[in-house]
Amino acid sequence: MLKGYTLPRTPRGTSSLAPAPPWHYVGTALAVEFDADPSAAAKFLPAGLELHSGRCAAYFIDWQYASESGNEYLDPVRSQYRETIILLSAQFEGTPVAYCPFIWVDQDVSLMRGLAQGWPKQIGSIWITRAYELPSKAAPLVGPGGRFGATLAAKDRRLIEAQVCLREQTDTLPSPSFAKAVNTRLFPELSAGKHEQPAVHELVQLKSRDVRISPIWTGEAEMQIFDHPYLELPDLKPLAVIAGYRFTFALTVDDLLFLRDLRTPT
Repeated sequence: MLKGYTLPRTPRGTSSLAPAPPWHYVGTALAVEFDADPSAAAKFLPAGLELHSGRCAAYFIDWQYASESGNEYLDPVRSQYRETIILLSAQFEGTPVAYCPFIWVDQDVSLMRGLAQGWPKQIGSIWITRAYELPSKAAPLVGPGGRFGATLAAKDRRLIEAQVCLREQTDTLPSPSFAKAVNTRLFPELSAGKHEQPAVHELVQLKSRDVRISPIWTGEAEMQIFDHPYLELPDLKPLAVIAGYRFTFALTVDDLLFLRDLRTPT
């Protein structure tokens, strides 16, 4: 019998691209809140969601991951990756939620885990300013005046540039938050005559547990989204940049909340 949570499934089951949950994460995020054109943002929402406002957030995250064995971080290439997440402010049956139209990651294992959760992940190149425990001209302070930058590129094109200057601590996370984001799980059908009838097409909500958050720093921010010949990300260009944030957080994922089968007319 072949074993494994994802393909490839093999006799011992140790070759799967992504192991079975639970998946444990810790990451440091640089985030930018911004307002986009509400009419443009609304066009990205799937059936079952409505726009709550034009408020969006871009998260640039430096992650470290482990399975239940907890050994991956001893082989860092299996554990570390960076990610850029774009979130829109939506609502489901009157309750505010977040929705992700775009997300990029630089590791295939993270891409596979994300697709299982409904994150529409693509491979990209993400760079984020690092901070260190020692003061140095080579690194910013995590405190008033600390300046951090982040960039995203994909397929040889620069997509986003962002900078944040920290000013003070806050008790408020960026909005929208991705902790309970609503996503679309989609697996298309390849059989002739069924290309418009996906095998899986459902609206789901993330469920995280054991969430812990460090002190949150906020301050001024700048962000640019660049024009692109076919990617529709520029439709969400900032009309105004609201604030920037930096914080570290940890969570575990091993569950998902089913909301709606999008193959079934409502």
